[in-house]
Amino acid sequence: MVPTSRNAQTRTYRKPALATADLLMFGRCPEPVRTRSGLTLGAGEVYPEINFTLPPMPITSETWPKIREIYSQLMDALLGRAHDLALPGLVVEFEQLPPMTATPGWGAELTELLATKLRQAQESFGLKSALRVTIVDLREEQKPPPRRKGEPWDHMRASLEQCAARGADFLSIESTGGKEVHDLALTRGDIPGIIFALGVLAPRDMSWLWDQFVEVGNAHNVLAGGDTACGFANTAMQLVGQKMLPDTLAAVVRALSSVRSLVAYERGAVGPSKDCAYEGPVMKAIAGVPISMEGRSATCAHLSPIGNIAGAACDLWSNESVADVRLLSGPAPIASLESLAYDCRLFNVALQRGTEKTLRDLHVESDAPHSAQAALMTPVATLKLAAAITSETDPYRRALAAGRTAFALLDEARASEALRMDGREARWYDKLRTAFDALPEDAATLQAQIQPKYGALYSPEAYDLSA
Repeated sequence: MVPTSRNAQTRTYRKPALATADLLMFGRCPEPVRTRSGLTLGAGEVYPEINFTLPPMPITSETWPKIREIYSQLMDALLGRAHDLALPGLVVEFEQLPPMTATPGWGAELTELLATKLRQAQESFGLKSALRVTIVDLREEQKPPPRRKGEPWDHMRASLEQCAARGADFLSIESTGGKEVHDLALTRGDIPGIIFALGVLAPRDMSWLWDQFVEVGNAHNVLAGGDTACGFANTAMQLVGQKMLPDTLAAVVRALSSVRSLVAYERGAVGPSKDCAYEGPVMKAIAGVPISMEGRSATCAHLSPIGNIAGAACDLWSNESVADVRLLSGPAPIASLESLAYDCRLFNVALQRGTEKTLRDLHVESDAPHSAQAALMTPVATLKLAAAITSETDPYRRALAAGRTAFALLDEARASEALRMDGREARWYDKLRTAFDALPEDAATLQAQIQPKYGALYSPEAYDLSA
C-alpha cells in the first residue's frame, strides 16, 4: 500500500517529533515514506537524488523533439550508470523549466517519459526508484502577484494535475509567496520587511498552495513532497557569497524561513523535502519527515559555506541540478550521479556499522566554526529552533520565536568563540539584533509599520489580508 498525502484535515505541530539532538541523523526519520516501487526513504539508508537540466537552448515547439531526445538519452545513460554502480535505490528529480510548466503538456510528456524509463529499469535489473516532479512558480509574472488566480496559476494547477496523472511519485515546488517584499527587504538588510515576508505573507501563501498540492496528490495517489525557501534563504546565501550581505543575516533568514516551509507538512505534505531547502533539518526535527539535502556534491550548481553539515541529517543526497554539458569523464549528469553514489555508500556503511554518529559529527564540526549559517544547522541548534517554533502556533509568533532563538544561539557561539565573527560581521550583527528586538508582538502592527515601504509591492487580497 502506497501512502498518500494526508487528507484535508490539517495539523499544528506543538512539539518536535525528535526529542533530542542525537536522534537527528542521516538515513533515519520517525515518518519514513514508501513509494510505489518499494523504495522507502528514512528507514535506515541514504539514496542519491539526481537532477539534470538542458544545456543552454530555446524551448519551443521547433526544439521540442530535440529536448525530448536529450532527456531520453540522459535517462538511459543515468540508469546504465546506476546499474554499474549497483545502486540500491534512486530518486530522479524532474525540475521543470518555466516553459514546461507554462505549457503543461510539455512537462507532462517528459514526466511520462522519465517515469516509464524508471519503471523499465526496475523490471530489467530491480532498481527501486521514484520520480519527483517540481513545477515552476509562475505567479511572479504580474506585479503585484495575484497568487491565487490568473493564467499563471491556471497553468501551474494544470501542470500538477497532468504530471500526477502521468507518473510522478512526488510533487514539489520552490514557491515564492512573499518574495515580492522579501527581495527588496533583503537587499536593504531590513528586518521588519524580512520578517513580514517570511512570518506573515509566506505562511499564508503556503497554506493555500499546499492545500492544492495535497488535493491533487490525493486524487492521483501521488505524494505531496515538500517546498523550499530557496527564493528567500538561498538568495541570501548567494548574496553573502558575493560579499553583498553579512553571513549573520543569511543565517537568521534561514531560521525564519523554517516557519513558512513547515506549513507544507501541516497542510498534509509527507516529504521528502526539496533538496535546496537547507531548513530541511528543522522540518525533520519537527515533522519527522524524510528530507533531501545538497552540499559538497552540488558545487556543479552553486557554492555554499555548508557543504558538509548539509549531509548530517539527509535521507536523500542531491546534486541540486546540473546541465547536460560534456566533461572529461562524460556527460555532467553522469559524473554528478557517481559523486552522489559514493557519498551515499559512505553514509550507508556508517549506518550498517553503527558509526553514524561519528560520521555525522564530523560533517557538523568541519563546517560549524566557519559560518553563522552552519552554526545554526548543528543538531543542537536545529532542535532548539524546532522547539522554539513549535512553542507557538501563530506563524508570526513562530517567526519571532525562531529569530530570538537564532540570535541567542549566535550569541552563545560568538561568546564561546565557537564561531569566528570579524569586525564587519560583528557590526552588522549588532544592528540586526537591535532591529529584531524592536519588532512588535503582533502581525497587524508590523503590517501597519511596513506599509509605507512595501505596501505597493504586494496585494493583501492575494494573502487573504486586510489592506
